[in-house]
Amino acid sequence: MKSQNRILAVIPARGGSKGIPFKNLAPLGGRPLIAWTIAAAKAAHGLDRVVVSTDDENIAAAAREHGADVPFLRPAEFSGDGAPALDVIAHALRELRSQDGAPYDAVAYLQPTSPFRSTAQLTDAVALFGQEHPDTLVSVTAVPHNMVPSSLMHPVAPSVPLMLQSPAGQKLRRQEKEKLFARNGPAILIVSAADVQLRGRLYGERVLGFEMDRLSSLDIDDPIDLEMARHLLPLLQYSSGTTL
Repeated sequence: MKSQNRILAVIPARGGSKGIPFKNLAPLGGRPLIAWTIAAAKAAHGLDRVVVSTDDENIAAAAREHGADVPFLRPAEFSGDGAPALDVIAHALRELRSQDGAPYDAVAYLQPTSPFRSTAQLTDAVALFGQEHPDTLVSVTAVPHNMVPSSLMHPVAPSVPLMLQSPAGQKLRRQEKEKLFARNGPAILIVSAADVQLRGRLYGERVLGFEMDRLSSLDIDDPIDLEMARHLLPLLQYSSGTTL
């Protein structure tokens, strides 16, 4: 089932990575990290085209090997450590418009560092975006109850030993604490093309949250995260009933 919006999926995968060298090609479960996101996006319903935006020929080759479309190489000015997602998305929209003349209503920005995001979750997120018509949909996960503001303790002064303010008056029972959400990477970000191209923003006035569980929200940022993913992979396969 197609959404009523024409949606482009962009998988960003630059070559440089300080935390994990060649992170997007790091092996996970017998395939490179980027292959997990490619597979989920290609199998999801509601995405009209799935492209990988990279500046690296090796990543481009690996992406094509796993069925991705790599219609251009991203220029250096959009590929450094500080390259904003907004610029990467805007560049992809410009490139594809010049190549095939087809406009898109929205872009799903799918980072390869969220390998456990499932096809079903992506399909549901795309459908929800089409139903609710927000400016932006972003995936979130519930903040652990011991990390919400009512659980925080503040340092009295920059001294040793560390002295903390007493939690007197704070709500200590989990059931009494407010439920908060945090962006989980994000694993899924869907933004209207108008907000990117005309307003220069990723988050518009109407932002819709899409809740994901802790396992599928794993974001690989450093070597410890990658090792966690490798150890958690059997749990993911067991819970979903899938095999590699």
